[in-house]
Amino acid sequence: MLHLKEDHKVDMHTGCTFNHRYVKSNAQQVDNAIWMLTVFDCFGRQFVLHFEAFSLGMTPVYIAFLRFMGEDNEAKMFNYSLEVGGFGRKLTWQGVPRSIRDSHRKIRDCQDGLIIPRTLAFFFSGGNGEELTLKVIGRIWKEHSTS
Repeated sequence: MLHLKEDHKVDMHTGCTFNHRYVKSNAQQVDNAIWMLTVFDCFGRQFVLHFEAFSLGMTPVYIAFLRFMGEDNEAKMFNYSLEVGGFGRKLTWQGVPRSIRDSHRKIRDCQDGLIIPRTLAFFFSGGNGEELTLKVIGRIWKEHSTS
């Protein structure tokens, strides 16, 4: 945590729900950009919200996903949802956080997160194609074991 705070200047939040805004002024030129990481303290554990721009083949997309600060077997005890939208449109993703031991590139490459095509992201932003303003709403909860 100290490394993240000091070396990466992460944004720290407490709580299991969040409302995050990403703003980029020259969004057409954004390729392989990783936004500032946000860390959430929830159930006494830490989760990292990751948001990144990359290309899926020829299509510019954004991906948002959650990573768990711990091992994979513990990460599987949690679920999360992400929602992005605006101007009458909405995308929702529900998943299981990945362990921080998995690289962000590995997670991105297997597309285990909320994938937002850039064209749709501009609709969410009001559609002028220049500035990107994405509001990501999220929630983390514990998976209740049925076994």
